[in-house]
Amino acid sequence: MSFDRMREYSKRLGIIEPVFGNITVNKGMNKFTLHGQDKVNTQWQMVCLVHRAMPLNCNNPT
Repeated sequence: MSFDRMREYSKRLGIIEPVFGNITVNKGMNKFTLHGQDKVNTQWQMVCLVHRAMPLNCNNPT
């Protein structure tokens, strides 16, 4: 593996992997519960929406 590819992979470990780790471990989503491509896509979008909305909820002092 070249140095450039190792550097790119190390960036991926810090950017991408924590997202999937949070979704699988903390949110408990290790498999899809729906069948069919459209339903799975919708379920994945909802999981991503929840993942993106969590920091907004943590900053709300109410």
